[in-house]
Amino acid sequence: MRHLTTALAPLLLFLSAAAPPELGRWQRQAARVSITRDDWGIAHVHGRSDADAVFGMIYAQAEDDFPRIEANYLTALGRTSEAEGEGAIWQDLRARLYVSEPELKAHYAASPPWLRRLMNGWAAGLNFYLATHPATHPRVLTRFEPWMALSFTEGSIGGDIERIDLKQLAAFYGGGRGAPIAQVATLPDKEPRGSNGIAIAPALTANGRALLLINPHTSFFFRAEQQVTSDAGLDAYGASTWGQFFIYQGFNRHLGWMHTSSAVDSVDEFAMEVRPGARPLYRFGAQWRPLTARSVTLRYRLPNGTLATRTFTTWRTHRGPIVRTAGDRWVAFAMMDRPVPALEQSFLRTKAPNLAFYLRVARLQANSSNSTLLATDRGDIAYLHPQFVPVRDDSLDYTGLVDGSDPRADWRGLHPIGSLPNVINPASGRAQNTNAWPYRAAGPSSPDPRRFPRYMDIVGENYRGIHAQQLLAGSRGWTVEKLRAAAYDSYQPGFAELIPPLVAAYDALPRRDQRRRALAAPIELLRSWDYRWSAGSTAQSLAMFWGEALQPKLPKIGGEPRNRALARLAAGTTPAQKLDALTEALARLRREHGDWRVPWGQINRFQRVSPAILHPFSDAAPSIPVPFASAIWGSLASFGSAPKPGTLDWYGASGNSFVAVVEFGPQVRAVAVTAGGESGNPSSPHFTDQAQRYASGALRPVYLTPDQLRGHTDRVYRPGQ
Repeated sequence: MRHLTTALAPLLLFLSAAAPPELGRWQRQAARVSITRDDWGIAHVHGRSDADAVFGMIYAQAEDDFPRIEANYLTALGRTSEAEGEGAIWQDLRARLYVSEPELKAHYAASPPWLRRLMNGWAAGLNFYLATHPATHPRVLTRFEPWMALSFTEGSIGGDIERIDLKQLAAFYGGGRGAPIAQVATLPDKEPRGSNGIAIAPALTANGRALLLINPHTSFFFRAEQQVTSDAGLDAYGASTWGQFFIYQGFNRHLGWMHTSSAVDSVDEFAMEVRPGARPLYRFGAQWRPLTARSVTLRYRLPNGTLATRTFTTWRTHRGPIVRTAGDRWVAFAMMDRPVPALEQSFLRTKAPNLAFYLRVARLQANSSNSTLLATDRGDIAYLHPQFVPVRDDSLDYTGLVDGSDPRADWRGLHPIGSLPNVINPASGRAQNTNAWPYRAAGPSSPDPRRFPRYMDIVGENYRGIHAQQLLAGSRGWTVEKLRAAAYDSYQPGFAELIPPLVAAYDALPRRDQRRRALAAPIELLRSWDYRWSAGSTAQSLAMFWGEALQPKLPKIGGEPRNRALARLAAGTTPAQKLDALTEALARLRREHGDWRVPWGQINRFQRVSPAILHPFSDAAPSIPVPFASAIWGSLASFGSAPKPGTLDWYGASGNSFVAVVEFGPQVRAVAVTAGGESGNPSSPHFTDQAQRYASGALRPVYLTPDQLRGHTDRVYRPGQ
């Protein structure tokens, strides 16, 4: 302790000139926290209390990538336009339909004392970081308040609110004054957001210990990898979304949890019949009810750096805010809005010592969008459906606009946990989810869809789900390495379904058709292909370009989920369209890469050369080949790549972001990898030190105990040093 105090002395002298009034309190809390950085730069944080651990956890995150923390809270608080300008004002308005400073302060005041202590520690950790790092210049948020934590409580890659279309929101509230909708934080890509989770019971493992695969598919660098422990029983390891004080996907000594984005219908849009006017009314059955007005004032940055304001009058029904029009009706948006229970549930589940405790926490029913795979050291495994599922009249169709004038369409409370399509300790000994329906989650032990309302799932199966079932069915002797290998199994069921009809279309060509000669070599390559990706596969490159060319030829069905469109791609396109798409793919490969025989790894690249959230890509900058491909064709390992502005090579921006395999026994054992590296600082050795492991699926050992950290410790310090 004497050494640590001495080391703090120069910093304390620096701060004394202009110290925040809370500095002494922050310093005392920092003295109760230690941070150990391992040889991968991963922070292992320990605090005396849970609040102390939260203080250290968020401080360590800020050290690694403060700009991503600030960006997430600018989004959640509806303040991005203060940094980005007027083009982000519609994104901010969307957020402010649900959050405001007075409401968040009221939620904070009503929170249980233990949760307020955590929020206090969170704000203190961030503010202490800013006080001790004067070289860090926030774009907007120069001070964090505890209540701000309630604006961002769930941790998913795409929250329910993002289903509100910004263009339609701008059309409704813009009043004829158009501002371009900014491209904020990421380039669009077609890779599905979601995850893979697999839980295997002891009966199917080689050593009788439960196993869990944790494999989120998100935009890259979306989460930090951390271990957080306290003398109060907190002991969690895994991936934490930047700026949040809980491990979102991970494990503790007894239990692991893996969230996968669900296709449950937890968000609805209601078309309301409205009488416009100074006090508009909406019809509900035989009644005409007044809409509630809410004034929202947003600040936005002008090109000269100063701030201007715009004020909007927003409207709300009992179901939620108005977000657009549909014909002559106003559309109300309904989603979960329970910030305090959501934050409680997100943190408390990380301390669950067993399945029963986890299920008690789930009764808070503030998880609207995530299915969960679980495994425990007692040998339990489970698939849990999202717990926030409104009860509805199943005779109505909730997949599109619902008639808001019909009282039958109202939500009628929430489904009890026991009425959801959960799977707990299935006789099959396995559970999985790949963002698909729950009705194949456990093989023959899966829930029967006939027992549940249609709105429990609105998407169905996908090719990753088919792939996972093929790997799991009848398989035994599972180990950490076998589950890791399954996570990177290279088979692609989508291409296995699509390529044979293409080959058949070629074989059916008349003998004198000129395409017989032009397409002979590509067809023979695909005919002999095993539908497996690899960095050296030219068939993979050809199939990827062909799949891109074929998809636009499929007749569109309005509102159809992409996985369903892909499932009918083989039957829904003609033989001629399949052959035309192949001709187009060959021409594109020759045009962009000089030949149609190009190894996949030469095209498909991982690149991290900038700390920017909107990463700039360049064919002239260093990159490495990645063998795995898009998840849409059934690869469990996901790499969402595409040409970026100014490039011919395809660069990944989403997909596998954190992968871990965990074994639960007397002592938990895990291996993991993070996309790129832990640090967001290009000058750090941990900016890209995991990139090659990431690309090859070579997961590294996870250090969980002092003995395991011994010999793998880079630095031990307290916040502020």
